[in-house]
This record gives sequence, C-alpha cells and structure tokens, in this order.
Amino acid sequence: MQLSALPEQSRPREKLLALGPSSLSDAELLAIFLRTGVSGMNAIELAESLLAQRGSLQRLFNSTQHDFVQLRGVGDAKYVQFQAVLELCKRYLKEGCHREVCFGNPQRVYDYLSIQLKGLEHEVFMALYLDSQNQLIKDEVLFSGTINAASVYPREVVKAALKYNAAGIIFAHNHPSGVSEPSYADKVLTEKLQNALSLIDIKVLDHIIVAGNRCASFAEMGLL
Repeated sequence: MQLSALPEQSRPREKLLALGPSSLSDAELLAIFLRTGVSGMNAIELAESLLAQRGSLQRLFNSTQHDFVQLRGVGDAKYVQFQAVLELCKRYLKEGCHREVCFGNPQRVYDYLSIQLKGLEHEVFMALYLDSQNQLIKDEVLFSGTINAASVYPREVVKAALKYNAAGIIFAHNHPSGVSEPSYADKVLTEKLQNALSLIDIKVLDHIIVAGNRCASFAEMGLL
C-alpha cells in the first residue's frame, strides 16, 4: 500500500509534525529518511525489512558497504546517505561535549568515546591528546583491525604527542565482541606505549575499552 493511501495520522511525516519525533517507531523514522520504497514495498515496509535483515538500528547504520549493498532495496547511494547522517550525528554529539567538561569527568570521557567507538564491527584504536589542564587537543585513530602489541608503533605515537604538544594521553579502543575485559595483548601494548611516552615525560592517563554499553578503564582497574 502506498503511504499516501494510509490515514493521515498513520503517515510518518504527518505523525511527526502532529505528535513529535519521539512518537514514531524506528521504522517510521527510517521511512522519513528513506523517502520512497521499492517495488512491492512502501517506505515503511522497506524500513521494517532493513531493520529485520540487520537485526537492529545500530547494526544497520554500522554496516560495512559490502554488507549494506547486499540488503534488498538499497545500494551505494543509500549507503552514502546513511554514512553522511551518521557522521553528522557524531559531530553534533561531539560539539555538545565541551572540552572542559568532558575530560575533567571520567563519565563524560566514556560518553565521548562511546560516540566514536560504540557499535563498530571492527576494532579501532585511538588516542586522545590532552593539554596540561586535561583538555582535548586532538583525537586521532591510530589503527583499525585486530589490535595487538605489533599493531601500533610507539615511535609514531611519540611523534604525534610531540607534534600536538600533549601533556597527557588517553588511549581507547573497542571490543566488538562486547567483552570489556582487557586482553593480554591490550596490556602488553599499553605497557609498551606507557614506557615510550615516559621517556618524554608524557603521562598515559588511561586506556579505556568500549564494549557495547560498557566501558572498562585501565586506571580504575589499577593497570597503569
């Protein structure tokens, strides 16, 4: 059934205008974004199909290009749109995360890192370079893939820390498995980086693992 044939109060756009965005289901919000359906499915039905195929809204938006274009009803053009809106959301959330608040409060550091790392299906290792007031100078992805002690080169981290004139660094990476427990490789890598940075008087303040809705802190576990 075409959306235009639905009662006005059941059409996503009209429903949003009348009742606000929180009144819409995931599929209805997604239908507004998709705008049109495909042969045999209106926009809501296409949205429901995409969510069912990927299992959740988060998994849909975090799909790789290869996985996304395998879904019925979408292709490269829609993948580009999804990536653009996801990046806009991340930038919006980061903009609201003020430097002086984020990095003086551990929970806000976790919130900031969750924006960057939560839901990714591959491992990403990143560094937050901080000044002497623990305010963010720069965040930077150092490596994507399977993280181990050979993945990230301490020399390159030292060079970046000097370039940004950092006084401290917080390392972070995600565990797509959802297990927040640090691995042996995580501990070895952290120790290597900590030893290298201590030679130039730059302190490793923490190494945070983002795993699903949980975060684990090396500092809180006494591993630094």
